[in-house]
Amino acid sequence: MLSELGNYMERIQDLREQVIKLIAGLPQEALDWRPLPALEPEAGAEEGESTTNSLAVLAAHIAGAEHFWIGEVVGGLPPSRDRAAEFVVQNLDAAELVAQLEQTAAETRKVLSGLQPADLDETREVEGHTFPVRWCILHIIDHTALHLGHMQLTYQLWMGGRGVRSPFWHERLRTGL
Repeated sequence: MLSELGNYMERIQDLREQVIKLIAGLPQEALDWRPLPALEPEAGAEEGESTTNSLAVLAAHIAGAEHFWIGEVVGGLPPSRDRAAEFVVQNLDAAELVAQLEQTAAETRKVLSGLQPADLDETREVEGHTFPVRWCILHIIDHTALHLGHMQLTYQLWMGGRGVRSPFWHERLRTGL
C-alpha cells in the first residue's frame, strides 16, 4: 500500500505523463494555436491579450506552477518562477516542453521524497498567506488536472473533434491503494 506521500507523487506523475503524451510529437503550429483570437484593444484588452491559451502555454504553466508550489514553497528552493513568461510562451517545440516537464518532475520527486509524513502538517508562507504543505501538494494535483482538461479540449478542437484517449481511473492506479 502506498503512503500518503507516495500517492501524491503517483497522482502528480500520472497527470504529468498525460500532458506529455498529449503534446509529444505535435507540430509547432498545433502547440502555439489558440482556439480563439486575441481580444481587441477597444474591448479593454491589453495588446495581444488572448481569451484562450495554447497547448505550449498550458504545458509551460503546469511546469511553472509545479516548480513554484513544490520546489519553491514546499522545498524551499530560491524563487525563480516567471509566471507572466509562461503565458507568452511561443515557438518552443514539443521536445523543449517535455524537457521542462521532466526537469520539474525530477525536482518534485526530490522534494517529496525528502519529506516525512509529519512534514505534511507543517505550513508555508506565500505572499502573506499561510498554507499547509499538504494543501500545496493537493493544489498541484488539482491545478494540473484542471489544465490537463483545458489541454484535452484544445487538442480536440485542433484535431477537428478527435481527442486522445484518456485512461480510465482503474488504468491510472499503478500500485493500488
